[in-house]
This record gives sequence, C-alpha cells and structure tokens, in this order.
Amino acid sequence: MAESQFVYVIYIRTTPEKLWKALIEPEFTRQYWCDTTQESEWKPGASWQISFSDGRVADTGEVVEIDPHRRLVLKWRHEIDAELRAEGYSLLTYELEQAGETVKLTVTHEMDKSDSKFIKAVSGGWPPILSSLKSLLETGQSLEATRRSPEGM
Repeated sequence: MAESQFVYVIYIRTTPEKLWKALIEPEFTRQYWCDTTQESEWKPGASWQISFSDGRVADTGEVVEIDPHRRLVLKWRHEIDAELRAEGYSLLTYELEQAGETVKLTVTHEMDKSDSKFIKAVSGGWPPILSSLKSLLETGQSLEATRRSPEGM
C-alpha cells in the first residue's frame, strides 16, 4: 500500500463512454482542467503529459494500464515545482463503474513516500477539477474557476 494516498469518489449523471472521453480528449480537458490538455497514444507503455495552452508541460508520465470506459492507471510526475518534481513518480488510477443512471468515478492518487507534498497538493486540486468535470457533463458548463490555469503556475 502507498505511504501517501488521496482517494475521491464522485457520481456523475452520464455514461461511461462520455466520461471516458471527457477524461482523455483534449477538447474536454481544456474546458474543466485549468485550460490544459493531455497527450498520449493511450496504450500501455505510452508516454503521457499534461500541458498548459501556452505550451508549458505541467506533468509527465506513462500509461500503465488502460481498459477503456472502465479503468486507467497513469504513472505521474509533476514538472513545474522543483520540490514536487523531486519526489518522483506517483500513481493515478481512474475507475469508472455504472451506478444506475450515474457513473461512479473513483480517483486514487498515491505515492510510496510518507507525507508526500505532491499528494497533499493534489488533494486540494482534485476536488474542484472533478466537480467541474461533473458540472460540464451534467449541464454543459464547467466551473468558472477551473477554466484557466491557476495564478502562479
């Protein structure tokens, strides 16, 4: 088990297919994830990165596991803050499960480092991003606060 871990569960009124698309396709992520896009070939072993619209790379890693519409596991390292980058790679897992008219999305972000500053940072970042994703899929509008990159990034 990881020494530092963040787990978040959210129910979204959508389908697994639409949620999957919103998690990986640039035209969706840009709307709810601070004007960023993800780039990958979306197959095991493929490189993966999140970039801001100005071209700066925020995070990098690799696709560890992919089961479309069900599960995605990414090896993830932060690139902007030197202290967080020095902590090395974390593991992010998305799990999608049909739950009636909703999809249960479980996000687990973990690192084999006790008291990880990176995990502490993402623990504050994931809730607004996932809330904005939910709003986008359910209403067609993301949350205003997550449409642009945070100040200082």
